[in-house]
Amino acid sequence: MSVGATAGDPDFRPIGALIADHARAHARARPDQPALVMGDERLSWAALDALMDRVAASLQRDGLRPGDALVLAGGMSPRLMAVFLGALRAGVVVAPLACSVTPAVFAAMRRDADPKRLFVDAQAEPLLAAEDQAACIALDGEAPGTPFERWLLPEGARPTPVAIRPEDPFNIIYSSGTTGTPKGIVQPHGMRWLHIQRGARYGYGPDTVTLLSTPLYSNTTLVVAFPTLAFGGTVNLQPKFDAGAWLAIAERERVTHAMLVPVPVQVRRLLGHPDFDRRDLSAFQVKFCTSAPFAAEVKAEVLRRWPGGLVEFYGMTEGGGTCILDAHLHPDKLHTVGRPAEGHDIRLIDEAGVELPPERCLTEGGEVVGRSGAMMAGYHGRPELTREAEWFSPEGLRFIRTGDIGRFDADGFLTLFDRRKDMIISGGFNLYPSDLEAELRRHPAVVEAAVVGVPSAEWGETPVAFVERRAGDPTTGAELRDWLNARVGKTQRLSELRFVDELPRSAIGKLLKRELRERWTGQS
Repeated sequence: MSVGATAGDPDFRPIGALIADHARAHARARPDQPALVMGDERLSWAALDALMDRVAASLQRDGLRPGDALVLAGGMSPRLMAVFLGALRAGVVVAPLACSVTPAVFAAMRRDADPKRLFVDAQAEPLLAAEDQAACIALDGEAPGTPFERWLLPEGARPTPVAIRPEDPFNIIYSSGTTGTPKGIVQPHGMRWLHIQRGARYGYGPDTVTLLSTPLYSNTTLVVAFPTLAFGGTVNLQPKFDAGAWLAIAERERVTHAMLVPVPVQVRRLLGHPDFDRRDLSAFQVKFCTSAPFAAEVKAEVLRRWPGGLVEFYGMTEGGGTCILDAHLHPDKLHTVGRPAEGHDIRLIDEAGVELPPERCLTEGGEVVGRSGAMMAGYHGRPELTREAEWFSPEGLRFIRTGDIGRFDADGFLTLFDRRKDMIISGGFNLYPSDLEAELRRHPAVVEAAVVGVPSAEWGETPVAFVERRAGDPTTGAELRDWLNARVGKTQRLSELRFVDELPRSAIGKLLKRELRERWTGQS
């Protein structure tokens, strides 16, 4: 079933002006307006543009050419963002890396990116190998390598202009590693430009103030940071999320846009904070959410208590198809992730890779595949994995596989069931963990729940649940398991339920079910 496709080939659109060119224009039009803010530090558009020039010229002095890569590894800061933007002005590909990984995973990502320079701060120091230090530029006074101020060319330095094509690489984003070693997702300039074009729909402009508290290495951050800057707004950075401080910034700075991780990492903490209803949040125009499942009841609470619109994006860092739910416009569709974005072709395929016909898209679940102008070039240096991520339609068109199982309704809204890899096959029956998790959350003792399939000699796999219990609730694991099993089908019943202090999640809130399976194997 093809939903939301438009005429013509969606893979070809003009790139328009580069983000680096936008920065130059804003520096001339509004030189004193803040472009980047963090606490008391404010970098104006004029200062940012000049710093971008110095970074780009310094990279060129060091011999970096368009298509070469650099690594950014450190805490979010205006300086880190300025290096990212300056690299783009020189045509250099940026690979932002997480500092929350193990040294072995960091080393694997660093080898894969093959950078000519590494820009780091103290957070990255424990992860660096001895041979890295010669290529390091220290963004603070504590990291190893050449101090940033000494590396940077003097004020007034200007780079040699470079020509950039839509298909040229913009950045390499590494997957979260929830299924193993992270893969480098190469996103071209044309893909980023389409994200910016979409921003016009959400009121971005010179008066926009976007608050970001997600890390730079996440695509979640970049899909709102770059549209804000491209339209001449202000990006306010919170290096580490804190609900009380976030609310205070939102009120003081008159924040209009924000990207949030749904539950429980950010949205639930904000809604549950005692200051939430006391803060003036009336400047908000749009809150964006993505990267993790967003419960319908929490969406409803946001609409009820928080001024401005609520928009949920469903998609992948790899690109392909995106669905958008304008929740404030469709309060009866909060259980869905919305409809395909304009120009996005989203279809469902069965386990054999055969496209489902329209009538089966409405009644059965299939894997979601998508195609648009915003698609990764591929996994960096991993052509075999790139091929696994692709699906080609009968017409020969390239789609990206999501691994998610979903179904369309008659209005074209997509409802997700689960990740294909998380589906449990027990006694020959397909079980969707999300069904059991949703039911568990109905119990007053449950804050959050995750269900995974574990090996079973009798059934092949059997579902077990890990639950965060509400503080002070006396319900036992056996009582909660029996409560759930009385409400679901015989084949869906839990074998066991365990309480945990906190479910394992990535820095942007993705549930790490692989860790739960490993925990079960290690403790059983």
